Amino acid sequence: MGNFSTMFNGLTRSLSIKKGKNPRNCGGREAADAMAKEAKKNDMILRSSGIVHVDGSKNFASVCSKRGQKGVNQDCCIVWEEFGCQEDLMFCGIFDGHGPWGHYVAKSVRESMPLSLLCNWQETLGQTSLDPDFDLDSDKNHHSFNIWKQSYLKTCAVIDQELEQHCKIDSFYSGTTALSIVRQGEVLVIANVGDSRAVLATTSDDGSLIPVQLTIDFKPNLPKEAERIIQSKGRVFCLDDEPGVHRVWLPDVESPGLAMSRAFGDYCVKDFGLTSVPDVTQRNITSRDQFVVLATDGVWDVISNQEAVEIISSVPDKAKSAKRLVECAVHAWKRKRRGIAMDDISAICLFFQSSPFSHQVHSVA
Repeated sequence: MGNFSTMFNGLTRSLSIKKGKNPRNCGGREAADAMAKEAKKNDMILRSSGIVHVDGSKNFASVCSKRGQKGVNQDCCIVWEEFGCQEDLMFCGIFDGHGPWGHYVAKSVRESMPLSLLCNWQETLGQTSLDPDFDLDSDKNHHSFNIWKQSYLKTCAVIDQELEQHCKIDSFYSGTTALSIVRQGEVLVIANVGDSRAVLATTSDDGSLIPVQLTIDFKPNLPKEAERIIQSKGRVFCLDDEPGVHRVWLPDVESPGLAMSRAFGDYCVKDFGLTSVPDVTQRNITSRDQFVVLATDGVWDVISNQEAVEIISSVPDKAKSAKRLVECAVHAWKRKRRGIAMDDISAICLFFQSSPFSHQVHSVA
């Protein structure tokens, strides 16, 4: 990650250099203003493709999303390089909407999350650096993670509040999951709301690739999730024609039947155990780690972690790896889920090692 004690100064310095000013005269407020200006510049890109790519970047990401058989594609993604004007920062997010307004909810959260997180991170970082009781010589990794965690918690709370008050999007019976990763140098900070999944591919002692699941699929039947829902007077059970598929229901009505226990929106059950609080974790990238894949449940319902790692690693052109994973998931749906409408399928593959391929970011609608 680099020296934590220089993070805030480095943020301010890099922004001032971009603006051609003396870094000694650039304070936290100016840094925030510069980031806001950069965010506005990228706003139209975020609203369209969801990819903010920087020329000459050393990052290698592949993105692909395919509409299922249930109507409009309610999945959307984002890859933002040099996040917050920082060369060592990258933001990746994948969002899976559901309900009649799910595609609008997913896109709204995709647009608001990175900008809100950026502001909250900068604010928390600035406050921490000015705290007279803050000890920079203590556990730097721990302090850095806590800053990201607090920033994520605040961001998700604000997003859910603003979404409820949105005048153009009806989120009462609609919502979205949100899985995102911030890469800062050689550290990954992972925040998960819902049942999308992040899997790391790392090299074992014998040279083979093995998967390491970085997130929890927040399904309603998980003991702690079910306990929270039941204590809030919500219900968790499977329908007769869906054995094994646990859903969240209102106390006295068989509605809405959510297949996840955490999501933005879905205010009809927010008082009955559903939450938008993210699970935030950290992972240090080692020389053995090759890539991480973020995918919606449309992939994981039919593809195992091991299969996903093998599929991605077998693609010669890494820019096409996400497309290949999605294609394999489509075939698996036809083979394993006959008679069931295929879900939307989306994936982001983020590679850690340098790559010779010319196309660094690849997206297919």
